[in-house]
Amino acid sequence: MKVIPVLDLKGETVVRARMGQRDQYRPIKTPLSHTSDPVDVARGLLSVHSFDTLYIADLDAIEGRGDNGATLARLRQSCPQLTLWVDNGIADIRRAVDWLASGADHLVLGSEAQTDPALARRFVDDDRVALSLDFRGPVFQGPPELLADTASWPRRVIVMTLARVGSGAGPDLDRLAAVRAIAGGRSVYAAGGVRDARDLAALKRLDIAGALVATSLHDGRLTGSDLAAR
Repeated sequence: MKVIPVLDLKGETVVRARMGQRDQYRPIKTPLSHTSDPVDVARGLLSVHSFDTLYIADLDAIEGRGDNGATLARLRQSCPQLTLWVDNGIADIRRAVDWLASGADHLVLGSEAQTDPALARRFVDDDRVALSLDFRGPVFQGPPELLADTASWPRRVIVMTLARVGSGAGPDLDRLAAVRAIAGGRSVYAAGGVRDARDLAALKRLDIAGALVATSLHDGRLTGSDLAAR
């Protein structure tokens, strides 16, 4: 199972996400880094385990208040061994094509930002694109057609349960099982609520390909030994 650490960026700073309440996110305080600078935090995460992928949520871009492009450039330069999966609120084909043409990172299409399911369908066979199916409670965030039309999903699908992010509540196993059942041969990733090695084992039993994690790494409930043994 692939474990992918998450950096939530706001104002060129890593913030601690909790339950999708973005107005309450504050600069992260973590034993893995002396600062909340993204490069420092990324290096702290790499001290736990030799991750090869990092998920970036550019909250400023998602909310239409600028972006953290300069920070992404610093991360690429400082941690060239990492592949970056970036959710930056892109919701139109031209911007998506231009982003991918730059060759810098992989693109995550967050369903909450989408208005037209055709965008995901355009990249259904592109291994550099992932679709994040975003949920607030039981409510899907995005066009209902996007959730229903599994043929439009790319090869990687993230199930993002926003209310469980940073909550310590555990992953939403029922929803993950439901998506896994209709996803065909696609790789499904869990996001939100992963606490420890037992949660990873539960996800593996559901044939979940990987998990996006943050709080459990910073709190030390998910250790380098846990990750080496998975």
